[in-house]
Amino acid sequence: MSFRVQPPAPARPNRCQLFGPGSRPAIFEKMAASDADIINLDLEDSVAPDDKQKARANIIQAINDIDWGNKHLSLRINGLDTPWWYRDVIEVLEQAGPRLDQIMIPKVGCAADVYAVDALVTAVEAAKGRTKPLALEVIIETAAGIAHVEEIAASSPRLQAMSLGAADFAASMGMQTTGIGGTQEHYYMHHEGRKYWSDPWHWAQTAIVAACRTHGVLPVDGPFGDFSDDEGFRAQALRSATLGMVGKWAIHPKQVALANAVFTPSPEAVQEARDILAAMEQAKRDGQGAAVYKGRLVDLASVRQAEVIVRQSEMIAT
Repeated sequence: MSFRVQPPAPARPNRCQLFGPGSRPAIFEKMAASDADIINLDLEDSVAPDDKQKARANIIQAINDIDWGNKHLSLRINGLDTPWWYRDVIEVLEQAGPRLDQIMIPKVGCAADVYAVDALVTAVEAAKGRTKPLALEVIIETAAGIAHVEEIAASSPRLQAMSLGAADFAASMGMQTTGIGGTQEHYYMHHEGRKYWSDPWHWAQTAIVAACRTHGVLPVDGPFGDFSDDEGFRAQALRSATLGMVGKWAIHPKQVALANAVFTPSPEAVQEARDILAAMEQAKRDGQGAAVYKGRLVDLASVRQAEVIVRQSEMIAT
């Protein structure tokens, strides 16, 4: 292991990020009352161009007036290739109160994109005397974004999370699919007369997780488009969790419970992790570097894995 220890990611629950269009203020109260850890008020893809200004005003009012409880409250601005993004930042930060926690930047392609938003946020915070620094989250949804994923992960001390945006990513990569997340009909292996579907997003997710864990950022899986397919969502979420992602987007309220169930460690998993830690403590007292737990060898690497599960459980419980 390098002597440069990986920095820890922010200690906050991030199991589910629920999205809602800024043009539909009637749903904001329901979003605040949901079980999602993160609320993303959206000014980007879900808002038509003619509705951008009104949606921005709706979000400003909602940030000021709604009781968001302990939610991590996030604003998804428009992309840097649009004429709207700078007004998104300026108007919301100047007119909304301190309740906003984060700005989400879509279609980030390089570290300079993050720098541009960071600089504008810093200037508005200074001008308005905002004392709570805003966090940033980026969405990797272009070929440039995945090519520069590590420099993006290291781009700003404000950066706390990074998500994969499957739909725009697929379009940018020229992938022959219209599906958003999950397995795809034509992405399969064939063996002895049977088809086996694998995950076309796996490599991009792994690249995001590695970059995030290197630089202390939370890796998050993005949307699953077919909200009528609960099992497909669950399967995608389980694969993401196994790879090291901490949560998933919800584009429909029913997906919140599905995401929370996957990304909350089960009581059995937590107990096993605690048992492994206890077994290693006993081995340490016995002067041994490893222990046997339920017939398998556990060592310091096992301890690190177990500690992740226990810390996640304790964080969610608080």
